[in-house]
Order: sequence, then structure tokens, then C-alpha cells
Amino acid sequence: MSTASDQFQSLSNGFADAVAAAGAFTVLVNARRRMPCTGIAYAADLVVTANHALERDDDVKILLGDGRTIPAVVAGRDPVRDIALLRLSEAVLTPAAASTTAARVGQLVLALGRPDENGLQASLGVISAIGGPVRTGDGGILEKYLRTDTAPLPGFSGGPLIAADGGLLGMNTSGMVMETLITLPVEVLWPAAAALQTHGHIRRAYIGIRSQDVRLAAPQQEALGRKQATALLLIGIEDNAPAAAGGLIVGDIITGINTHPVADHDELQGILAGQGIGNATLPRVVTVEILRGGQPAAVQVTLGER
Repeated sequence: MSTASDQFQSLSNGFADAVAAAGAFTVLVNARRRMPCTGIAYAADLVVTANHALERDDDVKILLGDGRTIPAVVAGRDPVRDIALLRLSEAVLTPAAASTTAARVGQLVLALGRPDENGLQASLGVISAIGGPVRTGDGGILEKYLRTDTAPLPGFSGGPLIAADGGLLGMNTSGMVMETLITLPVEVLWPAAAALQTHGHIRRAYIGIRSQDVRLAAPQQEALGRKQATALLLIGIEDNAPAAAGGLIVGDIITGINTHPVADHDELQGILAGQGIGNATLPRVVTVEILRGGQPAAVQVTLGER
């Protein structure tokens, strides 16, 4: 029969093994005057890290766990979500694998950093909250985030948050919310990295409207065929904007896009400003669901790009 001491030792060994496994995809990124930051291997020659920690686009150095230093350049930036992608001069990395477990509040996690040449550092905590969408400092939208009580140690920005299996849950950054460490979950991080790899930036969409939140009365919800307390009343449409070209008019109430209900402006922005135009989540042409004169209708809108 195992004792409490045996169980504690097993748990301790499991976390140490998880850190060792994640160390293979955790690198040091030297691209600013003061302390370096951390990065996560996205592909054999690509590293994703925190945008705010990159003070230059060239003369970037990546320190691997085996002590090798590889030059890199900035391949793309997403300042809204504090994500940057670096391209190495050699394909030498072991890409990170997502955790097999979904992030849950109360889950034990480890934040990792490689802030200097002495090796990995780790901080143990729990996921204390899962939130989003939320506005970022520059007026953008972050679709989802994790908050943990791991210690925001110097140089940890850009580093991984891992589960007990050593798999990636997301990227930590202190560059978004008053220097508080939050985590961009892998379901936000990976598609953003793919878009940066392809385009060098996020192709954010717009439809060119001014709107305000409105409450939907019972007859309006009945017409929709679902319970939805709020939606967006169009109070202005820009000249020659995608909304105008698609047939939207002042007084329409936007209730959804591509079957996804839209309850407020932040939710609309989260859809339009998320992973970029032209992917499976946000095709170039979208169906905008509306109430017009109290009756449901739908119009096809070809998204514009900011």
C-alpha cells in the first residue's frame, strides 16, 4: 500500500518529468537590452514568443536547451494579442505538442521560463480563471485567456504553461494586463502563429458599422427561434463599407454571424478580429443574421480587411 510520502514523491517526480519534457521546446529569446524572454518552438524553424519583449526585428538570438545559439529574424507580429513569430536560420527545434487535457479551473499547472543560460525555471500553480473575450490595451479583442496563480518571474513572458503531461496549454505574457501574468491558450496561440507564418500579420476584418447594444423583447426572441437577451442595433453605416455593399441598413439588429449569436459589440469584434480573414472560422464571405422590422433575415457580407 502506498503511503502519503510515496504519493507525494510520485507527484513530484511527475512534475519534474513534465518540465524536462517541455524543456525540449522551451528556448531563450534574446531581442532586447535587458533580460531576455522565453519562447516556444512552433515548428522546426519557428518560435512563438511575446511581442512586447522583442525590441528589434533583426540580430535576434535563440538559445537552445543544449547550449547552441541560433540567429533568428521576426517573421510576424500580432500586437493586439502580444504574439510574435521568429524564424530561425536553421530547422533544429522540437515543436511543442498541445496537452491532451483541456484547461480547467483548479487544474495544477507549471509556468516555465528560460530567462538565462543557466537553464529552465518553473513555477507551480493552479488555473484560477478562464475568461474572454476581453478588450486589450490598444482597443483590440482577446478571445480567451487563462489566469493562474503561478509566479510572474522575470523573463517568463513568451514561455509555456504546461499541464502535468508536459503538453502545452498556452503562452504566458505579462505585456497585456498591468504586467499581470496571463496565458494565451493554445487554441488562440496556434492559429495566430499559423496566420503570422503565412501573412506576417493578422488579416483582421471589419464591416464598417456603428452599433449599440439593445435588449431583445420576447416577441423578437420568439421570431429568432432562440433565447437571446441582447443584440446589436445598427445606428450608422460607413459609406462604401462592406456592410453597405451587403445590404445592411440603419435600424437592422444584428443577432448573429455564421450561426454564432452576437450579443454585444465585444462579441462581434471577437469574431471579426480573431484569427483573421480566410480561415475555417472566418471565411471572406459571412452570413449576417438580422432582425428587420421584427422579422428574421440574413444578408451575405464580404468582409473588408483593416
